[in-house]
Amino acid sequence: MMHDATPPRLATLLLAAALLSFLSAESSIADKPGEADANAAAGGEAERQADVDPKTRATGDLKMLPGFRAELVYKVPREAQGSWVSLTVDPKGRLIASSQGGRMYRLTPPPHGSDQPAQVEEIDLRIGQAQGLLCAFDSLYVVLNGSGAEGSGLYRVRDTDGDDQYDEVKLLRRLHGQGEHGPHGIVLSPDGKSLYIAAGNYTKIPNPERSLVPRHYDEDLILPRQGDSRGHARGLMAPGGWVCRTDPEGKKWELVCSGFRNEYDIAFNAAGELFTYDSDMEWDIGTPWYRPTRVCHVVSGGEFGWRSGTGKWPAHQADSLPAAVEIGPGSPTGVVFGTGAKFPAKYQRAFYICDWSFGNLYAVHLEPNGASYTGSFESFISAAPFPITDVIVNPQDGLLYFTVGGRGVESALYRVWYEGDESTAPAVARDDAGTLLRGLRHQLEALHARTDAAALDEAWQHLGHEDRFIRFAARIAVEHQPVERWRERALALKEPLPLTTAMIALARSVGDQGDAALQEKMLAALDALDWSQLSQRDRLGLLRAYQLTLIRLGRPDEDRLAKLAARITGMFPADNFALNRELCALSVYLQAPDTATKTLALLRSAQTQHEQIFYVLTLRLLKSGWTRDQRREYFEWFRRARQYHGGQSFAGNTEQIRKEAISYLTDEEKSELGDLVADQPGDEGESAFPPREVVRQWTVDELTAAVEANHGPRDFARGQQLFAEASCFKCHRLAGRGGTIGPDLTGAGRRFTERYLIEAMIEPSKVISDQYRSTTFIMADGRVISGHIADMGGAAWSVMTDMLRPGDYTSVKRADVEEMMPSPTSMMPGGLLDTFTSDEIVDLLAYLRSGGDAEHELFQEKTAAR
Repeated sequence: MMHDATPPRLATLLLAAALLSFLSAESSIADKPGEADANAAAGGEAERQADVDPKTRATGDLKMLPGFRAELVYKVPREAQGSWVSLTVDPKGRLIASSQGGRMYRLTPPPHGSDQPAQVEEIDLRIGQAQGLLCAFDSLYVVLNGSGAEGSGLYRVRDTDGDDQYDEVKLLRRLHGQGEHGPHGIVLSPDGKSLYIAAGNYTKIPNPERSLVPRHYDEDLILPRQGDSRGHARGLMAPGGWVCRTDPEGKKWELVCSGFRNEYDIAFNAAGELFTYDSDMEWDIGTPWYRPTRVCHVVSGGEFGWRSGTGKWPAHQADSLPAAVEIGPGSPTGVVFGTGAKFPAKYQRAFYICDWSFGNLYAVHLEPNGASYTGSFESFISAAPFPITDVIVNPQDGLLYFTVGGRGVESALYRVWYEGDESTAPAVARDDAGTLLRGLRHQLEALHARTDAAALDEAWQHLGHEDRFIRFAARIAVEHQPVERWRERALALKEPLPLTTAMIALARSVGDQGDAALQEKMLAALDALDWSQLSQRDRLGLLRAYQLTLIRLGRPDEDRLAKLAARITGMFPADNFALNRELCALSVYLQAPDTATKTLALLRSAQTQHEQIFYVLTLRLLKSGWTRDQRREYFEWFRRARQYHGGQSFAGNTEQIRKEAISYLTDEEKSELGDLVADQPGDEGESAFPPREVVRQWTVDELTAAVEANHGPRDFARGQQLFAEASCFKCHRLAGRGGTIGPDLTGAGRRFTERYLIEAMIEPSKVISDQYRSTTFIMADGRVISGHIADMGGAAWSVMTDMLRPGDYTSVKRADVEEMMPSPTSMMPGGLLDTFTSDEIVDLLAYLRSGGDAEHELFQEKTAAR
């Protein structure tokens, strides 16, 4: 019997979208194995429906975790009071809120359980537009973002005559920036003595009197970047978004941390550690320089590597710090820890982060990881629409309050309480696995304010520490010391980790003040390290030290370049993408022989579009060593790439790469390449994989039996190939590779049974993640549109109807919507495994269950028991 072949585009949609169905479970934490499965089987989705009065339409129906309830406290009259975006609590338990474009209001919430209305009064001062509010030191601090009062800045508002009415406004410091990447959140320090303020990358650093971040920050790119093809953030330079600290009078400012894109808010946990939720650049989705929204541990002197355009630093670079948790696409707004909430202990310790665009309040569960943290997250509250703007805990009643609004949309205030069976007694502070290492990190961070020999000696002994955050803190302390005190000491080091760390510090500290003689000594010290004996971490550190020595001290003479090129040629290619991206960039910088041959081989074998785009981006700058056929192969890639999709800048970025590469060609080379370099748009490219015949309509029972019957070692390479062939990598990351539109699947095999994974792919609509549940719109003209609301601004919503084309939005005019409801159907169609044989499916599942680990027991011969 003959079957129709499944088109490549449909096959892509089938399997890549499939794994979205268990996103919520994958990103959540269950207290014990199988709990997520049990909740779903018991009808957990129905239990999550919040009992909220339907008279409010500021959000859709709220979905919550079992045991939690929410209620509407106040529906904001939009015409009179605007759209609320920020909250704080005053000493009497009253809430102060600010409209994004208007005034501030004080709200007295009714007692929990009463029918009394909230009491709301306008604060009668000509100030508002606050994206950060804080009551402290008998004052209301306002981070104004806009043109009100005296413009953007930190203001102190006080009641000077004791009549319980604010009557004085004082500008403490002007902040040069406004809009959605302007100045944002403010929080009180754990010791109650200082204020911390956060601002996005369009806000200039406010001339701080002191800086814990060494002031020699720079772009530090080994190759020239390309700016965003749509012009966003072109010309913006390091250090990007920042966090500063100041005193209650706002007189002395100190730069604490930088390198963010647009962190909106900050919060301290119960241990006194500061965290933020940084934004992504959604137009970059699908590219190797895309970074998802992420939770970051804000530490003294920290650098998180945001640079504009294609210049964003990968998280592995030794002179930056990694995120604690990567969340995915979204639009970060307010954050708070659950400290003081009358919740179970797990949720008192949780970090609550607001995603405005995808309509989620996440609970992030952070766990100690050395001197820092890692963790997981789950959807605590979700709805569609749900434009959540800020969240706080009111210590007076122990409830969690949040606002929805922003960009002029309807606004409201809600509150959340717990009525389940678990204890809500205050969580007990306790030492944990990271207490000692965090203490050591704090000791080193205290040296960031000192310049003396004792501080240098104390920091020096930790340059080779195994913990990345301690090593980072030690290096920053060294960089604060006069370089002449430690330059020769650095050059004398022999051990790989302290040596590469010290060379990074030296390159950053001497900069263009260094000379050729010093650069030669630094390169010679690095050359002495035996590549074959280095770990992955130390190899990455060595390559970054080489890069910074070249970037900061300038391009050496041709003989030295040739010597270094010979060394790099022996290292390239390596066996993983992280190393290859650094080696490839260095090889192109050095114009090393065989760079085209080696990189094109990597391009051919790359299984993700992200890796392919990186190699193409880098090769655009290779001027020598090409053959005619290699040039053709390079430019033919752009035709194949028409099948790839990403954010709104994706097509423009790939065309920008092509045009720059063409600009370096001679007229003769252009003539030889003909149509490949002609300015003509093409149709969507051919899939890299051929169509597949339908094998059969598999059932969960059939495939579960097939998995259980296969006890021999599985084929890792085939499982990986099938994962790539089905374009799963386009949306999902696994073992550090792939996209970020969907969840990271590295841990899925540890969380779920084979049957659960099979069921999620064969019956995707059985349990749909709250985070990725689509909304169905019934339009006045009879059309039915289903998708995720990505932007609620203005009179129309932007709806993402295809997760594989995240830059293609469908505009839904609010006035034309007759009805909207949560879709009962997954965005992924069924039958996604029907073009695979049972044996292939077993390999695919083995690859997924292994988390991308070729050494996993699923791929090993089993040794008979003796």
